[in-house]
Amino acid sequence: MKKRSILITLLLGLICGQTFSQEKTTQISLKHGSHRSGKRTDATMQRWREYGLGQFIHWGIYSIPGGGWDGKTYGGAAEWIRSWSGKDAPNDWRKTYDNLYKQFNPVDFNANKWAEQAKNMGAKYVIFTTKHHDGFCMWPSKYTEYTIANTPYKKDIVKEVVDAYNKVGIDVYLYFSVMDWSHQGWRYDIKSPEDSIAFESFKKFTRNQLLELLTSYPSAKGLWFDGTWDKSWVKQAEFADELETEMRTLRPGLIIGSRFRADDFGKRHVDSNGVMMGDYEQGWERNLPNSIEDVHGHDWDCVMTIPDNQWGYNSHWKGYVKTPYNLIEMLVKSVSLSGNFVINFGPDGKGNIRQEETSIAKEIGDWMKTNNEAIYGCSHADMKKQDWGYFTQKGRKLYLTVFNRPINNCLNVEISEKGVKPTKAYFLANKLPVAIQDAGKNKQNNNLYNIVIPAKYISDKPFVIVLELEESQTNEKAYQQART
Repeated sequence: MKKRSILITLLLGLICGQTFSQEKTTQISLKHGSHRSGKRTDATMQRWREYGLGQFIHWGIYSIPGGGWDGKTYGGAAEWIRSWSGKDAPNDWRKTYDNLYKQFNPVDFNANKWAEQAKNMGAKYVIFTTKHHDGFCMWPSKYTEYTIANTPYKKDIVKEVVDAYNKVGIDVYLYFSVMDWSHQGWRYDIKSPEDSIAFESFKKFTRNQLLELLTSYPSAKGLWFDGTWDKSWVKQAEFADELETEMRTLRPGLIIGSRFRADDFGKRHVDSNGVMMGDYEQGWERNLPNSIEDVHGHDWDCVMTIPDNQWGYNSHWKGYVKTPYNLIEMLVKSVSLSGNFVINFGPDGKGNIRQEETSIAKEIGDWMKTNNEAIYGCSHADMKKQDWGYFTQKGRKLYLTVFNRPINNCLNVEISEKGVKPTKAYFLANKLPVAIQDAGKNKQNNNLYNIVIPAKYISDKPFVIVLELEESQTNEKAYQQART
């Protein structure tokens, strides 16, 4: 028996060793893949996780045409209007567009007013477009003439935004499009030696502008990249990797999303070994995950338009337009899955945030003033999803945000954590108590509770019930189902 046991042990060891060796060999050797496994654990990144709600602002010279020109309507997103072509496009459209900066004079722009509106909405961070795909710079970059300095307005808009938002306690992140239609060296792809030479000048230009932004606006907490899907940029793994390292060295703690660069084999967001590149996942654009499994343990945010697919100002909203209720529901769902939710605004050419967006921001802000405790600093609760709404959690407090009130006024809550039970329930808005019923006592599931909403409680908006948890002192055994 002893010899047999030794033989079995040796065989198991050999099998395990082979399995481990096979798993090791599946890892691809990468020079420019992810440089970190797992989440960042520093205080700066933790602050990012706790934002909950953010604001996005798309603003540039595309706000002047507002999705159309000379009575003609562009069919795409307003900020892409320079790419308008075909029989429906105005004559010589690109030349017209490229001269619109000479008209850009947003006389109604007031950064302080914008910042105050964002604060009242409940936003904790803002992402501001310093340069979109058209290449026009909202700051006076010394590396191009195509900037705010050469408009009738002349003043540094990025500085005005950064200063105003910082003043009200909102963190600023700078949007930057790598793709730049205005630069002579930019290419969609590199297909010839001439393309390579031209693109080298573009790479130098891009590096200069990014370091310029980080130096000029040192309080900005991070960079939000766009326009990085072009084949030309995807092929620049070494250059982009070195540039990211340079930016992080210049600004320790800098937060960069997963869009900035590709790995050695052209994989974006996650490298060829399945490890996320960057500090958080940027793949959730106008789309939300459905479960905690969908986010694969990553930090993430969702950026969302109010109309279907308009980021920049469009004078006519068509199709489905989201309501404050829709956006609040998306916000709570995001936080319930440990993400942030960012709502986009597209000011017009004069610097006004449109009235529809202002009204939506106010309604969200009114809700947040009462219920922000269920958002800020909260994250996923390991609880079984219920049809009435969403759970968020902070410490020993569960927040039940109710969107679909049950007819019987009973919210089913199944506590997942062993040895824990709810001891107190109350409305977040007014602290009035709510009854807790042990729905599982003497039944199969002794972790099931009903939170009973008083029939006389009336609300025309989603509302939050707080459930305080503590360790259970009972030694009662769970009911055992009869065996057959």
